[in-house]
Amino acid sequence: MDNTGNTAAGQNGGRETDNLRDELGRYMENKKGMDPDSKTARLVDAIVASYEEHPVSTRLNVQSVLNRDMIVDVTEKIRQILFPGFYDENRIRAEYVRYIVGEKLEYIQYNLTKQVAIALGTDEMCADCSKSVLLKRAEEIVNELLEKIPELREILSTDIQAFYDGDPAAYSFDEIILSYPGLMAISVYRIAHVLWDLKVPLIPRIMTEYAHGKTGIDIHPGATIGRYFFIDHGTGIVIGETTIIGDHVKIYQGVTLGGLSTRKGQLLKGVKRHPTIGNNVTIYSGTSVLGGETIIGDNVTIGGNTFVVRSVPSNMTASAHAPELEYRRGGNAEGSYDDYII
Repeated sequence: MDNTGNTAAGQNGGRETDNLRDELGRYMENKKGMDPDSKTARLVDAIVASYEEHPVSTRLNVQSVLNRDMIVDVTEKIRQILFPGFYDENRIRAEYVRYIVGEKLEYIQYNLTKQVAIALGTDEMCADCSKSVLLKRAEEIVNELLEKIPELREILSTDIQAFYDGDPAAYSFDEIILSYPGLMAISVYRIAHVLWDLKVPLIPRIMTEYAHGKTGIDIHPGATIGRYFFIDHGTGIVIGETTIIGDHVKIYQGVTLGGLSTRKGQLLKGVKRHPTIGNNVTIYSGTSVLGGETIIGDNVTIGGNTFVVRSVPSNMTASAHAPELEYRRGGNAEGSYDDYII
């Protein structure tokens, strides 16, 4: 008679017993640590008390909270559809592409609809809306987003062309799509902007801040950006909520399209406080263009390290005076310069 099965079952049973014993031991240790007079118990009481003292950073007894990781995952799934074959883990075969796209659309529809419904429920106007009403509106919004994918692909193709035409260091379209942080930031912005226009709270901002964290490029989803948009290098670029950018615009690293003043804080909500940039404009690195009344006309070039708070007419070049360098003979003669070791 073969006792192999019985022996294996006995070993499994022994392991389960050991696991239960270990778990019980951990439970008892934790329970001892939570005696009313223990240091751990006092620490827990202090932390829980802070939840009541600072409710703005606390979400207890809330039925649903947005899942940031899921929103990021859905964003990347949409980018996989926008750029098929570039961001997928496996090769995309043409004969299976309809099935693959359909599968991704189902995933996005199911998961993004739930997140949009939760986001809509956070809005004051929908605070008392029923779950069925929120889900119905969320389904409509997600469908509108997905129906715009062909249009988004067409617009992004103009951005890719602008990257290629504007950067002599770009040797292929694949290089741009796979490695350029500017294109990642723009593609995520264009997805988020659709949801922004559909009045979805929170989610568009989570999307663009995800791209901001990955690329160092901060584009608010409320900004309006035309076709053939080119970001060169990109690090440190800031584009504010009410910015309007025309077609064929090129901006370099460290450019800020921002508000002239934020002292009024929430009183400025909804006010046009960021600049308008015309068509065929180039803004070089380190430049700040500020203010809602600041309009940069068509065919304008703004030099680097320039601070612009007034409108620039079309067909002009605006630049700051170049700093003057002081030259002396003698190189690093003693006493001429501080000797820093970095």
